[in-house]
Amino acid sequence: MQQLGFVSAILAEKPFEEVIDFASENKFACVEIMCWPVGKAERRYAGVTHIDVDELDYDQLSHIQDYLKQKNVFISGLGYYPNPLAADESKALQEIEHIKKIIPAAAKLGIPVVNTFVGREPSRSADSNFAVFKERFPEIVKVAEQHNINIGIENCPMFFTQDEWPGGKNLAYSPANWDRMFDIIPSPNFGLNYDPSHLVWMQMDEIQPIYDYQDRIHHVHLKDVKVYRDKLNRVGVLATPLEYHSPKLPGLGDVRWRDFFSALTTIGYKGPTCIEVEDKAFEDSEEAIKSSILIARNYVNQFFT
Repeated sequence: MQQLGFVSAILAEKPFEEVIDFASENKFACVEIMCWPVGKAERRYAGVTHIDVDELDYDQLSHIQDYLKQKNVFISGLGYYPNPLAADESKALQEIEHIKKIIPAAAKLGIPVVNTFVGREPSRSADSNFAVFKERFPEIVKVAEQHNINIGIENCPMFFTQDEWPGGKNLAYSPANWDRMFDIIPSPNFGLNYDPSHLVWMQMDEIQPIYDYQDRIHHVHLKDVKVYRDKLNRVGVLATPLEYHSPKLPGLGDVRWRDFFSALTTIGYKGPTCIEVEDKAFEDSEEAIKSSILIARNYVNQFFT
């Protein structure tokens, strides 16, 4: 069976220990822990630091491992989602260096996956971005191979706002682009952090890729999405995507969850499946945020028990 958890970004203001306490008290097996550099967030759900890999000395490492054991919770993956292909090369290289710090931290903690983005410069063509990808990303995967860590690339286009127009800030949004990525970097350590919701709002099949890329799925996000057909019919697919869709809790959108979990069980996936809350309808208070995680848990539990 898969192992149910949640993504720690939604509990941004809570320290590591309280995040793990919440997971333990509410019968989650795991948590994907955010590892952004300490500092100001550049966007929603970013800039969250529940483990600071720059401060991960022996004492901190021991504390984390002991606390997880005490609470009977494990870390499914370490998450950091920047833009390694940005035109600002200095900033992009700093972000790449941080990813390369997270990888050995994951190895020290016994965590098998680091989740991130490939990135993209939105104003440039896909071909131009893939040329930069070929220059910058192989070194990340090489470090992951050296530490026996898998890299899970979330398949989010990162196209939501005008500053991400027209191409978004992450190449890894479609099977066609995944094939190009894996042709350039064929390493089995390089794969996907699979989120079905992004395929749905792009009018794509969210189930078939599970079968087609079963050997590349290293981690799974559970997030739903609601496509408002009346809005889509008015603005069209070339509009800024949030004009016609909203991220939702699992069960409150259009993802075909029965078929989704059927596919995961069919391919024999036994890894982490982590609820990712980005539903603004549940973010007006701490109580609502915590409730949203539990509502999602209660819905997806039907596929676990």
